[in-house]
Amino acid sequence: MLTFLLWILLLVIAPPLALLALVLYPLVWLLLLPFRIVGIAVDGVLKLIWAVVTLPARVLGWRG
Repeated sequence: MLTFLLWILLLVIAPPLALLALVLYPLVWLLLLPFRIVGIAVDGVLKLIWAVVTLPARVLGWRG
């Protein structure tokens, strides 16, 4: 909601810049999408490694 209000304010102050932002936002989102997917995959791999490393301690009764 705050983003929308800021965009409306920008539309009132500088309409060409607001329209440019409106057009470029989906393009930037599409360009950054692969990095988000890689980040999710790396997070999953790191959690898997952490689970494998701490498995012996959890089997022996460590509560973490």
